[in-house]
Amino acid sequence: MRRIYYNSMRSLSSVVPFLAGCLIVGAYAGAQQDGSQRASLKTASLETHEGLTISAQPWTDAALYKEKFPKKSPFAAGIVAMQVAFRNDSNESMKVSLNRIRLSFQIDQDNRQELQALTPAQVADQVLKPGGKDPSQSRSRVSLPVSIPHNGKDKHWTELEQQAETAGVPANVIAPHSTVQGLLYFDLQGQFDLLNGARLYVPDVLVMENNRSLTYFEIELSRSPGK
Repeated sequence: MRRIYYNSMRSLSSVVPFLAGCLIVGAYAGAQQDGSQRASLKTASLETHEGLTISAQPWTDAALYKEKFPKKSPFAAGIVAMQVAFRNDSNESMKVSLNRIRLSFQIDQDNRQELQALTPAQVADQVLKPGGKDPSQSRSRVSLPVSIPHNGKDKHWTELEQQAETAGVPANVIAPHSTVQGLLYFDLQGQFDLLNGARLYVPDVLVMENNRSLTYFEIELSRSPGK
């Protein structure tokens, strides 16, 4: 009887450290996952009210464009892509006027400007314009906004325009308890430092069931890598 009891206690003593180790490893992995999720949330700026959350994340790392734009990158042409997401937690559909969204920034103490998002066609025009070069190599500042040239629409233009459209925000209506997300494009002419203190202004959001307008969204941006 003593031998059976002794063997049982010996087996138990070997199992307990093993289980404790598993719990420690599991807790460490869980902490790492929670930390990664918190870090991911910090990369995007957001604002929430009246059941809608809008997040905005400027892509300021050239590597982020490679998947969506494997050949010609808008970033190399001075255009910043803004990853935006519209999350509707309400029970009613909402409509966002995408063409009224503006990127606003301070040029100097007395000069604040706003940029309208480029269309996919304008992105292709700007990236493929004749004589274009990487504006990040230039130190001279150019006044904003600028006019977009209309170039010949060859296969390269069509391919780039389709890439910009595919990566863009796919719809302006957000169904209840759903999320719509994609890219908006703003031509900063390589002056990406203007994103410091910039804001994404979303003035026109409508609750479709009762035609009620939401209070505007003004999202402060940061120079996060956007990963």
